[in-house]
Amino acid sequence: MKVRQSVFDTYWYFAAERQNIFFNRLNGREPLTQDPIFQMYKFCNSYRASDRVSQFLIREVIYNKQYSEEDTLFRIFLFRLLNKSETWGLLEKELGEISLRTFSPDRYARAIESIYARGEIVYGNAFILCATKAFGFDKKHENHMALMKYVFRDTDFSQKLLHATSLQHLFETLRSLPLIGDFMAYQIAIDLNYSDVFNFDENDFTIAGPGAKRGIAKCFEDTNGKDSAYVIQWMVENQDKEFARLGINFQSLWGRKLHAIDCQGLFCETDKYSRVKFPELKSNRVRMKTTFSRHSSQISYFYPPKWGINEKIG
Repeated sequence: MKVRQSVFDTYWYFAAERQNIFFNRLNGREPLTQDPIFQMYKFCNSYRASDRVSQFLIREVIYNKQYSEEDTLFRIFLFRLLNKSETWGLLEKELGEISLRTFSPDRYARAIESIYARGEIVYGNAFILCATKAFGFDKKHENHMALMKYVFRDTDFSQKLLHATSLQHLFETLRSLPLIGDFMAYQIAIDLNYSDVFNFDENDFTIAGPGAKRGIAKCFEDTNGKDSAYVIQWMVENQDKEFARLGINFQSLWGRKLHAIDCQGLFCETDKYSRVKFPELKSNRVRMKTTFSRHSSQISYFYPPKWGINEKIG
């Protein structure tokens, strides 16, 4: 494979500097960064699990109490369809505990309708969700509630998920559903794997989203016929060597190295960073949408207990 050296090196710089910002914020150190691009624009964390929405999912949706395996799947699946913690909180106020016991597609759809009626934004914008009328409804949320009903009420599909034997198997099962594309299936599979229901290695399987593919095209002049998944896995396997080559002291996530889902995301973020750093590299996305602003609330970081890092957080 032939790298485009300036952007390829930026990938590793970005990963390290975004982690520096993460730890500076956590430890109350100012300034967070001297990098003017980071100061101006908003970027996701180097580790997907550290992002605000993922943190809410892990702490409040998965691990805030003990749930059955099916309830855990139900809650994770619904949350990722909505992808917005504020919506989850509003639904809890409207519905009480979100679980299979309280689930009725009509009742949940009415609750979402009431959120719309108050002028609230229901869906997060991190992932593009299919909005087709796969189940015959005119409104996206009604089709999504029908999808939930199909998975958890009308069929044995949830059992198929529970019997997945690998991360790829879990992905392929999810991908067979209406309204769920490749990237969304991968994201839900990763979310499900945060729980104690599954314990697959995140490095066993990966798939590149549209942003990651743009990042790969900028980092590599030629991948020598290798597909995106191969490139992502190559980055996982060579991270120590590349950080050492550049003299970068990378602060890992309390000993947890970058995994495939993280390296996939870093390609997406490098694509965005490169729109400012290397504007001569054209793609179908040319502008930055979100500027940086400090969030009013602090996160109390919590990761899947099976990772063994929560006790290391100061």
